[in-house]
Amino acid sequence: MRKYPFIIISIVLFLFLAFKTVEQDDRYFQIVKSLDVFTTLFKEVNAYYVEEINPTELMKIGIDAMLSSLDPYTDYIPEDDIEDYRTMTTGEYGGIGAVIEKKGGINTVVMPYKDSPAVRSGLLIGDQILKINNIELSGKKAYEISNLLKSQINAQITLEINRMNRSEVFEISLATEKIVIKNVPYAGLVNPSIGYIKLTDFTTNAGKEVVEAFKELVQQGASKLILDLRGNPGGLLDEAINVSNIFIPKGAEIVSTKGKLEEWTKVYSTKNQSIDTKIPLVILTDQRSASAAEIVAGVVQDYDRGVLVGRKTYGKGLVQQTRPLAYNSQLKVTTAKYYIPSGRCIQAIDYSTESTTKIADSLKSTFRTSNGRAVFDGGGVDPDILIDQSKFSDVSYQLMQKNLIFNYATKYYFEHDTLASARDFELSELELQQFLVWLESQSFDYQTPLEIKIDQALNLAKTVVRSEQIHQSIIELNALLQSEKKEDLVLHEDEIKRLLEQDIISRYYLQEGIIEASFASDPDILQAVEILEDSESYDGILKPN
Repeated sequence: MRKYPFIIISIVLFLFLAFKTVEQDDRYFQIVKSLDVFTTLFKEVNAYYVEEINPTELMKIGIDAMLSSLDPYTDYIPEDDIEDYRTMTTGEYGGIGAVIEKKGGINTVVMPYKDSPAVRSGLLIGDQILKINNIELSGKKAYEISNLLKSQINAQITLEINRMNRSEVFEISLATEKIVIKNVPYAGLVNPSIGYIKLTDFTTNAGKEVVEAFKELVQQGASKLILDLRGNPGGLLDEAINVSNIFIPKGAEIVSTKGKLEEWTKVYSTKNQSIDTKIPLVILTDQRSASAAEIVAGVVQDYDRGVLVGRKTYGKGLVQQTRPLAYNSQLKVTTAKYYIPSGRCIQAIDYSTESTTKIADSLKSTFRTSNGRAVFDGGGVDPDILIDQSKFSDVSYQLMQKNLIFNYATKYYFEHDTLASARDFELSELELQQFLVWLESQSFDYQTPLEIKIDQALNLAKTVVRSEQIHQSIIELNALLQSEKKEDLVLHEDEIKRLLEQDIISRYYLQEGIIEASFASDPDILQAVEILEDSESYDGILKPN
């Protein structure tokens, strides 16, 4: 009788393993079958399609379409794109060190990096690049221009430049260098006691850069800190752990991952002694703070280590790993979901369902921080203090869209040899009026979203029987709108003035100047300063709900 339980267990185990083996065999058969069908189809299409086909391009389209059905983060990286991917993860490349964008259809320097070959060669914001090594750029796509500017270190590049204050085009020659895009483009004091660090990426050495910036700020007298993660798309998981470790003690759990394979199910904890676990800390976030940036923000919130100010983060709670493929290509594949210390996953969209909509509030779960504050999963990290997203007025948006603010800032630069410091510079009333006069010479006009709707209503009214009265009413409404639109430049004068000042400052002080100039008007930074200078309110936010 004693043998029966053992025999029954053995039979059940045998049947389970048998079914599991059959299931795996069927899965492998389906994979082999599908590959065989795809290979045959690909061969037949290339052999018999009426037009000539580029097999590499066709295969890339097929792979991209297949992977896009999974999630936006699982990608095929062909050999030709490996260097671009390496740049994304390391922040390093061989080039001239400048951001180039199309302005009015022309490739234009919009921001050279500090101490880069571009700056040393004399390239300026607003310079139009017409040729690279005698290659005409008109009609070329952004990636083609990027490839022309990126090369091995010490390669000679000759640029043909059109500059606003010069009547003829001219050439600038420079050598490419190893460009390291800093994770921390700026660190400084907002006021004598509050330090500010802008962290834009989580590429290699992000943690080290934040540590160095933090220590320097403390030496300058900072006793409180603002860490700005707005617009930070994330990056390396290890760097998120390193940045968190600055403020969180050694041995504390930072993030755990759970995947289909056991090797992707892990717990990651801090490995080093923290730099400072007591300094009052505010993290700035917005809807473009994603992935590694959300880990840092979520960790600080879960341990009640600081206060989050701004807007809800993006909601990317998925982990990717790269896998080597044939011919030096790679697969970046989602392998796991990550969970921050409270146990929540902040992934906003469930890609396993047909409907890729955000997770409904009713399906979200409540978790608790170390102090017992309620926090939620499924949709990004909510700030402790919500600051509404400010939107530009129609007139300001159009001034930027038509490059009028950009062009006037370039004009101002060539008319003024020097500028007050970024923090002190302010356009005078006379200078603002000079801009408005110049604007008239540019025949500035624009169409608001409401005007577009009115035009559509006018066209619809023409099809309606007895529409004369309706038609006349719409015309009167449009006339009223045009009258009010003339006052937009006056109504939004302060906003336009700030945008102009910011663009002008960039010509003299580059990205650092733009950041410093924002201290006096950025609502998120102003709120961060207010809460850091009010210790009672700061402590009250971190107390249990």
